[in-house]
Amino acid sequence: MAIQDRRVVTEEISPAFIDLEEHALGADSPRVTLVEYGEFECPHCGRAHFQLKALRERLPELGAAFVFRHLARDDVHPFSVRAAVAAEAAGLQGRFWEMHDHLFENQHSLEYEDLERHAAAIGLDVERFLQDMRDPRLHRLVRTQTESALEEGITGTPTFLLNGQRYEGGYGLGELVDAITRTNGDL
Repeated sequence: MAIQDRRVVTEEISPAFIDLEEHALGADSPRVTLVEYGEFECPHCGRAHFQLKALRERLPELGAAFVFRHLARDDVHPFSVRAAVAAEAAGLQGRFWEMHDHLFENQHSLEYEDLERHAAAIGLDVERFLQDMRDPRLHRLVRTQTESALEEGITGTPTFLLNGQRYEGGYGLGELVDAITRTNGDL
């Protein structure tokens, strides 16, 4: 049975942020977890998004889960952090994945006015969304995930981990399914 959207607490987030959780999709009891370190303005992440979106539909049958983590660096892409915070603010209203998809599908529209329009498009309470965009906890969460990635030597996006090991293959749907299937068979 698939879970639409669930939150997973991870050890990477310090105890001070334990109430802020990651977003995961997939099997109830996954044998394989695919983690993407990504950012919403990255063109490579944008290309990978469409493959990952198709993969998400197959996660339950593959016995796998997908987790998205932020590697948001405004020094690389100027709207990176605000887009990550927007996704987390949408998550507070139970719409992380809708905003995740919407941001990737509108990568060139990440000004504050655009984010407000995106929030309305996915059915958020826009006033609450704008207030949550200023929530320091969300900014800390994005910063913590980014710092954790950098400490692990992850500096580019997208970067994928399969069961905690760096995945160096392509991000086409067939390649990802094959990698998950091989990892599942190795367990």
